[in-house]
Order: sequence, then structure tokens, then C-alpha cells
Amino acid sequence: MVSKTLRLNTAILVCISLLLIFLCLRVDAQESTLERMCPAAGIQQGGAGFEPTGIILTSFDRTGIWVYQVDGARRYPLPETRPCDGNCRLSPDARWLTYFNDETNAYNRMHLDGSERTYISAYASDIEWWTDNIYLIWTPGHNAYLMPEGSDQRTTLDVNQVVSIQPGGYWGVSVQPTETGFSRSLINLDPNMDSVPAQTIELGEDRLYFDAAAWSPSGDMLAFVAPVLSNSGELLGSEIYGISPDQSSPEQWTNFSNDYGLVRINGLAAGELSWSPDGSRIAFWVIQMLSNNPQGNLGNAILHVLDVPTRTVTTYCDYATTEHTPNPPRLRWSPDGTHIAFAGNIPADERGYLLLVLDTTTGVYTELSEGIYPALGAPNVIAWGLPPNQ
Repeated sequence: MVSKTLRLNTAILVCISLLLIFLCLRVDAQESTLERMCPAAGIQQGGAGFEPTGIILTSFDRTGIWVYQVDGARRYPLPETRPCDGNCRLSPDARWLTYFNDETNAYNRMHLDGSERTYISAYASDIEWWTDNIYLIWTPGHNAYLMPEGSDQRTTLDVNQVVSIQPGGYWGVSVQPTETGFSRSLINLDPNMDSVPAQTIELGEDRLYFDAAAWSPSGDMLAFVAPVLSNSGELLGSEIYGISPDQSSPEQWTNFSNDYGLVRINGLAAGELSWSPDGSRIAFWVIQMLSNNPQGNLGNAILHVLDVPTRTVTTYCDYATTEHTPNPPRLRWSPDGTHIAFAGNIPADERGYLLLVLDTTTGVYTELSEGIYPALGAPNVIAWGLPPNQ
């Protein structure tokens, strides 16, 4: 009798514990909500005096990088530059850009108006801003090291199978082969932990067209896209997840499977979730999938913005595009975090690619300029930053 009572009490305690865990998870989790901002205003015409101001970098021909001065609606090319895609990096203060100097065959930095050009490295495939004054330099052989501005001192990082590194920190996203494909994880790259087994946090499957990811500007959060699969492995859609390195597992931030059904988020490029400068929002494209093929039988791509603290997703439906495969247009935030710039081709419009800007507070799209050129195969905005004196 005592044994039966003990077993019963134990079972009750286990049930209570499981219920408490479930309730805690329900309390900590935030349900994603979807809102629509569709003013049906059409594409507005911009021009001199448009707010917010600043400098937008893009390409208007195949020769190199061009400046578009927002306040004066003026544009001009920057000499000694090459067209660049994702490997021209805007500094944290939005006043500097790393770029490849076509005349010296070396990486430099400059203000967005082309002034104060400074040499960084002649042997690099990409240079990122690890902090305000420390570069993260990737070599053509896929090695990486940290180097302070104006110094030759290097801190080498073990980046075997690592595809991105946390700004201001030592966590990296690692992609490793499995028996059925690839998997992602966070791994601690701190060079001071040589004698300690590497810390890892599993992020799940890495699948083409379902693996966009980006660190927040401060480096405290990683946002990433992952496929949603049934128990039998059938593709059900994709969602955005988030994780901080001090967490043990990711959190789901969106619920598109319930909102839309089968969708693709962004495209083939793995680094294209666009964080706002203050790290509170993420801009991306959502594409309806009419089959399980992420490259065909697709609907329109529509711009969405996720508010990370509230988990509210806003869809801006006054513009849509079918030019989304392999990648939709790259999204670049204004320095004040109110607008998003991209290169868009309006349907039934024969003027080609336009420099379009979305006001995220009103949902209104504005045309700033025409004539963006697909210098590297796709038309893209490189950066939106500030002039050196602002």
C-alpha cells in the first residue's frame, strides 16, 4: 500500500512539474501577430528635400559605386571603386564604408561621399566592422582575424566551417555536413578558451532558400530562418527564429505557417535579414510558395518588418515583385531607422529599376531615382548612411 501511494505521489509530482514547465513556456513565449499597412497610395514621387536625408550608395552603371545624395536628389560616381554587393560594409556609426579600391587592388575605407580614403588590407575577401575601431578581416583562403584600426596586431580566429561571426563577440555560425544535408550551430570561437571544449548550440537544419541569418548590430542576438517540417519530413513553410548566445535554444519569432501557409523568406543569399540600426526590427521579403519547390511556382514577394520586442509583423502591401529568385532586392535601412531603400522594378513600367524607399510609419513607397544598373547581375542598394559632417 505504501509502495502504491509512493508511486501515486511521485506521478502526481511529475505531472505538476511538467505542467509548471509548460505554463512557464507559455508565459515566456510571445505570440506573433500580423498587421497590414496598405494605404493604397501608389508609388509617390520624391526629389530634393526628401526626408530623411543622407547618402545612398548603389550603381547607376557598370563602372563602380555611385553616390545618391538624398536631400539634393543628386548623384555622381566614385572613382577607383568597383561595383560591390554584400562585401561593402557600413560602419556602426553609418559614416564609413569598407570597399575594394580598383586602382590599388586593396581594401580601403572611405566616407560615403568618397572622401578620406584609408588603406586597410591588400589580402582580404571581405572586411567587416567587428567594433567601431576593430576590423574583422576574412582572407581569400577563408581564414579570419581581428585587427585594430591603424595597427598590424592580429588576433586569429578558428573559423573552420564558420560562415559568420558575432559583432563585438566570439560566437560564430557554423555549417557542418550531415548524412542527409547540412546543419547549423552556434560555436564559441574565443581564442582564450583553447583548453576548454568548444561550446555549441544547435540551430537545426541548414537548407538552401531557408537559411537566411544575420546578427543584430550590437551582436547580442542572431536572427535566422529555418524550414518548418512535418513529422514525415514534408516542408510546411519557414519561420524566423532568434537566439542570444546566453540561451540554450532558439525562440520562434514568427508564425507564417498559420498566417499564410507555405512561404519562403528571402532567397538564396544566406546573410540577408536586414536589422534596423537600433536592433529593434528586421526587414525581409515573404514569398508565397504554391508548391514545395522554392525556386519555381511562386507568388509575389512582399516586404515585411518584424518588431522583435513585441513579435508584431507588419506587411507593406503597396508594392510586390516577382523578381525574387534567386534573391529578392536587398533592403537597406535609413540611419534613423524610419525608412527602407531598395531597387525595384514596378510591373508594367518600362523605365527599369528604380530607387524606391518605404516609409515604415505610413506604408507609403516613394521613388527617388530611376536608372539603377544590375552591375553584378542584380540591382541592389549598397548602403544608406550619413555624410561625414552630419
